[in-house]
Amino acid sequence: MRNLRLLKSHRCLKLQGPGTPQCFTVRTDTGTVLIASEYSVTELDTRVVNEVSLTVERYLPEDGGGTIVGIQDLPDQESVCVATATGDVILYNLNTNQLECVGSVDSGLSAMSWSPDQELVTLTTGQDTIIMMTKDFEPITEFGIHQDDFGEGKFITVGWGKKETQFHGSEGKRTAQRKTIEVQPAMSWDDRRPRVTWRGDGQLFAVSAVCPLTGESQSVEQRECVLQSTSETVNGLEQSLCWKPPGSLIAATQRHPNKHSVVFMENGLLHGDFTLPFGKEQVKVKELLWNSDSTVLAVWLEDMTPGEGGQVNTYIQLWTVGNYHWYLKAPAYVSWDPERPLRLHLVTRGWVSLNYDWGWSTDRSHGEDGHDDANVAVIDGDKVLVSTFRQCVVPPPMCAYDLQLPAPVNLVTFQRTEELSEPAAGLGGFRSVTHAPKLKATYRYNRDSHSSKAFSIMTLTLTLYCALTLWLCCRVAVDQEEPLALRLLLWLREDVFLGVGACTDGPSQSKMLILGPIEAQGPQPTLEIRSHVEVEGHVISMCHSSKTGPVALQLEDGQIRKFLWGHVVEWQDSTGCRINFPDPCVQTALFTIEEVASNVSSFVVYDDFLLLTTHSHTCRCFRLTTLTVKGLQVALANDETLRRVERGSRIVTVVPQDTRLILQMPRGNLETIRHRALVLAQLRKWLDSQKFREAFECMRKLRINLNLIYDHNPKVFLESVETFLRQLDSINHINLFLTELKEEDTTTTMYPCPVNTTGQSAPAACGKKVDIVCDALRCTMESMDQHKYCLSILTSHVKKTVPELEVALQKVHELRGKTDTMSAEEALKYLLFLVNVNELYEHSLGTYDFDLVLMVAEKSQKDPKEYLPFLNMLKTLEPNYQRYTIDKHLKRYRKALHHLSKCGEEHFTEALNLVKDQRLYSEALGLYPTDSPQYKALSCAYAEYLVEQQQAEQAGLLLWRCGEATRALQAFVGSASWRNALCVAEQIPLPSDQLALLARDLAGTKLIELRRYTEAAILLEWYAKDCEEAISALITGAVWEEALRLVYLYNRQDIIETNLKPALLEGKTPILHDKKAMFTRHKTRLSVVRELKEKARLELLDEDVPDCPEAELYSEASSVMTGSHAGSKYSHSNSRISSRSSKNRRKAERKKLSLKEGTPLEDVALLHALAEIIHSVDKMREMHSLLKALVLFQFDRQAGRLQHAYGEALQMIEVALPEVWQEGLQQTQAPVTGPNSTANSIISTAKTLSNPRCVLVVFLFIAIDNIWKLSILK
Repeated sequence: MRNLRLLKSHRCLKLQGPGTPQCFTVRTDTGTVLIASEYSVTELDTRVVNEVSLTVERYLPEDGGGTIVGIQDLPDQESVCVATATGDVILYNLNTNQLECVGSVDSGLSAMSWSPDQELVTLTTGQDTIIMMTKDFEPITEFGIHQDDFGEGKFITVGWGKKETQFHGSEGKRTAQRKTIEVQPAMSWDDRRPRVTWRGDGQLFAVSAVCPLTGESQSVEQRECVLQSTSETVNGLEQSLCWKPPGSLIAATQRHPNKHSVVFMENGLLHGDFTLPFGKEQVKVKELLWNSDSTVLAVWLEDMTPGEGGQVNTYIQLWTVGNYHWYLKAPAYVSWDPERPLRLHLVTRGWVSLNYDWGWSTDRSHGEDGHDDANVAVIDGDKVLVSTFRQCVVPPPMCAYDLQLPAPVNLVTFQRTEELSEPAAGLGGFRSVTHAPKLKATYRYNRDSHSSKAFSIMTLTLTLYCALTLWLCCRVAVDQEEPLALRLLLWLREDVFLGVGACTDGPSQSKMLILGPIEAQGPQPTLEIRSHVEVEGHVISMCHSSKTGPVALQLEDGQIRKFLWGHVVEWQDSTGCRINFPDPCVQTALFTIEEVASNVSSFVVYDDFLLLTTHSHTCRCFRLTTLTVKGLQVALANDETLRRVERGSRIVTVVPQDTRLILQMPRGNLETIRHRALVLAQLRKWLDSQKFREAFECMRKLRINLNLIYDHNPKVFLESVETFLRQLDSINHINLFLTELKEEDTTTTMYPCPVNTTGQSAPAACGKKVDIVCDALRCTMESMDQHKYCLSILTSHVKKTVPELEVALQKVHELRGKTDTMSAEEALKYLLFLVNVNELYEHSLGTYDFDLVLMVAEKSQKDPKEYLPFLNMLKTLEPNYQRYTIDKHLKRYRKALHHLSKCGEEHFTEALNLVKDQRLYSEALGLYPTDSPQYKALSCAYAEYLVEQQQAEQAGLLLWRCGEATRALQAFVGSASWRNALCVAEQIPLPSDQLALLARDLAGTKLIELRRYTEAAILLEWYAKDCEEAISALITGAVWEEALRLVYLYNRQDIIETNLKPALLEGKTPILHDKKAMFTRHKTRLSVVRELKEKARLELLDEDVPDCPEAELYSEASSVMTGSHAGSKYSHSNSRISSRSSKNRRKAERKKLSLKEGTPLEDVALLHALAEIIHSVDKMREMHSLLKALVLFQFDRQAGRLQHAYGEALQMIEVALPEVWQEGLQQTQAPVTGPNSTANSIISTAKTLSNPRCVLVVFLFIAIDNIWKLSILK
């Protein structure tokens, strides 16, 4: 679907050399042209650069009768090789301008051909032999052109039967009886010279020559001059020959009785062809020329008979192939450049040098509304093949319209307006233009009224319902005489065209032409050049956006200019910097973005999107408004913008206001994809404009989650529910929408909104999304027509978060007996489609409506013997007990308890058992009066349950309030709730001696075991009247100040010497020294383990194994091995114990975190041990009180040592923290500890900072400040 567009033309005038050019070659290093004539070799650029005579050295006769049969540039030798018909092979040194004859053949030479790598050269002699030589002109071999053998590629025949008995395909057996037709001799105009062509890799070459016996034939030789194959005898085979560079096809020409064709041969057999657009005996083909990348085939033709004035016209046509169809793109006088595939060179007999640079372009319409048919025009000779992709996707070479024009077409352009998208085809033929009955408008550019050098533009209406008729034909003068004078064209408005022509004032200038019809139209309408603007440099592309206005011009050096209807200025960005491309681009469009990709193969700008394909076989869709650096990073990370495509895919067009993107594959066939970004953008447009039907159909077809209809803008949707229902107007579609509803917000998960778009409104009501949508739709449907939307109403009940099956069943039951609406059977059948039949049966039973139950049961697959006896039994029961039985059967125990409580006292035992079985104590207490015996029994049962659940205090509260004081006292004593226990004891009341025993029991066996020493001391002092035991409890709990208070209160100073001072001198110093030693040992070992694992990780990475999973076994931060290699033993054992008890799992975890040296998780175990040490040091919070007590009793030395030891421990831990937890402390700059920190905040921070692969919580400590110290101690 691409056309060749002329980007640049260059003409060298006023150059004159001796004689007439016979052949030429292009210098690859300088781009100049080397022309050989019958007198000399001349190098041309814009002037004559070098010239050397061939007659001075007598290589050619001075009378001009000599002939050059070949010329080749040799850049490695900085020379040019020239072969003459007399047999001389001459080497022309370009640096010294010296000629050297490197060889001579007595019989003369007819052709010379160098291999593509220029390592070998073949010479065909006058004796029909081929001489192969090296690049140093050392002979390799010589052999005859005509050989009797077929070659090494000869087909093997096993001799089964005769030719007459073989299968002959569609031609049938008549082929066997067909007589052999004599081979016609070569054409009279054939020059009888051999042609030699090389394959692209230089391993094979082919020779075409006239055989005296069989006429024109072709043979294929190896690089070693071994014959490979010989073509079959073909009538009408002509002299031209060219091997397709990458491949095995050889192009040749064949003249048939009724047509003239270019044929392709492979292994000596025909392999496809196409017909040249000329009449019989009208032209002859002189040469075939492939360009370097084999995308274009040039056919050099010449008229058979001279025209007016005896002048013979010469043509060269450019052909491309797509989907096995050959397209004629542009006629020109041309020769290919060896380096640039699409650069063409021409040298005329009058010493005029022309070169043309071509580029590929896809000519598509530019409309962006729904009226544009997404037209794409393809040039095929004198036809324009137009495809309308909105209506159909037709694989080329088929098309929607085949427009026959009077002359070959050079270019196609479309009107760049929002309303119209009508194509214009540029006609640039060299023959008279005839009437074209299908043209709607034709503008023709002629030098004069009788000239055949015309350039025409035609417009047509591309709709399925409009006839195409001729509208207008205009003429305008053209300044240049050479072909293709107008190479680029833009249709800006209805009557305004912008073209690019070559400037005659300078070789490196272009002329911008503004074209339009003249006001006074005569008998022949005329299109005049209203104005022109000269541009410094060659303009190779133009682009225009109807939204922005100006036209952007790209010069051949990548510079960008702005065309402002009268003058051309530099294009600058908002900062005033000039915009230039580092290299010229083959495709341009007008918009402002950052660099998005460096491997783009094609792109198109549509609406607010840039769509492009890359050489990595992906298709990306970017929103232009988000193409900033930050927006591009977000877009590249979003899978919505990326789609994988077939290798070599190119963008053809985008269907406006649709979701279709047309791609063309390398072989030429078309594919339609719907890029997710385009689809979602179009869906958002439809939803914003409340076109729910179009959005729904698209989403259903492309499998887009229907939740997006609501999630896109919940508030608007809820306000437009009636519009939504009326547009869908299909019960099935409404039901489909309801069944796909989910609580997930698709605009944040599946289809996130693009950056810089307006935010979506919040839901109109609070609650769950599914319930809100179902309720809104149901209310609207019931108000509109509840009979019509009966099934959808049922769906809205079923699809709620908590399905309202009972309500839905009740609505189905209400339909029984009604004749003006849907039958209950149909509704029930639909309900069974949504809900499992057994579940629906259970819910129908829960309605307590036996008619409804029977109706559902009849539609199910249940056996009547299963449910009829049960239903009959239920009917015999009392109503409340009946409902209790049903609810218990349905396992709705709360409802069952509610109904059972209404059945009387005789069923209370059953109710109590139900409460105990289902643990419905709280619900049961609310069903009975607080002064009833049932309430007391339930409270006692609840208390027993709470005691079993280790909640004896709550059990005591229940027993206390229901009057069971003795049992409540036991519960409070068991839970160590001594205050409540004493209250109950006073209420009973207990004697004083028993009260003292109770207090002593609570203090000694409960509170002291729980380390609640202060509370134990209160009981012992006030209720047990035992001050000595109270003081002892306080000393045990290190409550030094309170112990001293009681000592002096009860005058028991003797306890100071017997109990208090020994307890003070027990000392924490040895414990602190042990903790410090252990902490230092573990920290040192942790450093060693981390160093070893880092070394092992680096050694593993040095093995050059990319993305090796073992490389992640060693983490610098946490040093945790993730499970393969050395840790495989544990990973296997873990899989075996995963199903065991939690106790065994904890044991296995402890075993895995072993401190034994060399274990895989030794570093994690060391981290655990260090955290435990820190935690134990942090527990020494009584240090300040202990120091004060020591100082009080003049133990200053012991207090000083203790304060110093504890300070050293804290300092050591504080310094070691960054080393132990490296990664965690680097992730944040906020202080972890300090005077403003709390235990919860520190633990929370430690959990956040710890490595996620470590099953570890680091308990940091608060006491890093100096509040605990005593300043009187040194």
